[in-house]
Amino acid sequence: MNDDQPRDKKAKAYIPRKMTQARLANIALHYLDRYASSAQNLKRVLERRVYKASLYHEDLDVQVAHGWIDELIERYLRSGLLNDLAYAETRARSLMARGSAGRVIRIKLMEKGIAPDIIDQALKALEEEHPDPELAAAIKLARRRRLGPYADPTKRDDKKDRDMAALARAGFGYDMAQRIVECDDKDELEDLLNPPAHNFS
Repeated sequence: MNDDQPRDKKAKAYIPRKMTQARLANIALHYLDRYASSAQNLKRVLERRVYKASLYHEDLDVQVAHGWIDELIERYLRSGLLNDLAYAETRARSLMARGSAGRVIRIKLMEKGIAPDIIDQALKALEEEHPDPELAAAIKLARRRRLGPYADPTKRDDKKDRDMAALARAGFGYDMAQRIVECDDKDELEDLLNPPAHNFS
């Protein structure tokens, strides 16, 4: 095979189709069918698709295409297909379950284009679900990463500094990290994570 010959068939497979308003809407719906998204995140996704298409189709008016995107976003917000508050609450809950501190959750939501007031509402919702979401997240991270009392008892003393560092990297303050690492009994943390229900009957 001559190395100078272009791989035309393979190359053509990666050339994006010309962008139209209908195609853009199909791309948006397909994306939303697969992923939860904020309005700003979807806008960025569609703008990237328009940009890639413009590299191969010089007659594509990028500004016009951006107008199509704005119309789609507005339509989906009105219909409820996009709901930044619902997205933020779901994403915040998921991040907390994985052991992300509040400040990390805030940053990740900001990266998705969520407005500060909506982020505040999402974090407030976490407080309504758990009396101390920061502690709950720290315990869940400790459990998942085997930090503090979740670690091998024979290695705990050697791991303390590394465990503190792991919690700090996850966004937790010194006091919270120390509380987790210095705890002697993981059952004590589990009780804090799942407080017993009160029977008032």
